[in-house]
Amino acid sequence: MTFEIVPNLSEGRNEATIDAAVASVLATGARVLHRTSDAIHNRSVLTIAGDEREVLDAAIALAGVAAQRIDLRRHQGVHPRIGALDVLPFVPLDGATMERAVHLAHQAGTAIWERWRIPSFFYGEAALAPGRRLLAEVRRGGFEGLDARFGRADWAPDVGDVAKHEGAGAIAIGAREILVAFNVVLESGDLALAKAIAGQLREGGGGLTTLRALGLALGPHRVQISLNVTCYAATPLYRVLEVVRLLAAERGVAVANGELIGCLPLEAAAVTASYYLGIAP
Repeated sequence: MTFEIVPNLSEGRNEATIDAAVASVLATGARVLHRTSDAIHNRSVLTIAGDEREVLDAAIALAGVAAQRIDLRRHQGVHPRIGALDVLPFVPLDGATMERAVHLAHQAGTAIWERWRIPSFFYGEAALAPGRRLLAEVRRGGFEGLDARFGRADWAPDVGDVAKHEGAGAIAIGAREILVAFNVVLESGDLALAKAIAGQLREGGGGLTTLRALGLALGPHRVQISLNVTCYAATPLYRVLEVVRLLAAERGVAVANGELIGCLPLEAAAVTASYYLGIAP
């Protein structure tokens, strides 16, 4: 059985740190399918595949590299984060089951705590409490808000005691199906506009089903709609892009470009290409 993990690291500027993270994964026998880094987000995303043992070992190794080389007390970037290794989802592929992905997520949380003393919250299918299923809820308040959160009985971490790791914070560890991470950049520096469009887009705001969206500032003349399409069959990428284009145009703003983060299934690419080229998928 094959599993995928898609760790998000809170480092997008120091290439040596990302190289060290990749090397730690390769040493476990897992395969690094893709890597991408963004300096403004100060974040990197790795796409990794392997069997149960390989992805579990890779997750534990990555947590160690992150704790040793990333200090969130000095970290600055536009993307929300609670940890040096911020997000760690386990995704079943090729006959693997969600049940096993959940088991691996729970194993990873325990092993990372025992070895590196970094606490974890479980989200998605791995969540142990209904209020923790959504990643946005787990990450609310960011690294800076962890102490206040840990002081609440209903928000103690799922693994580890209530003292966050001083530099590495905590990790959101989950189990989920394949999602597509896709960003749309607008020709505007208006963050309020980006947040308003993200609010209209996201499923929780009455927008497109299965869609998660954030509005982020990239600089004085660019803002970004950061999107997670959690079911690409229900919400194809072309529909997401065209709705963003429409909502932006209503405000007199144009789309500058789109950006894919990590990998996507061939089917998702084929459906979007079919739409724009006018051919059968």
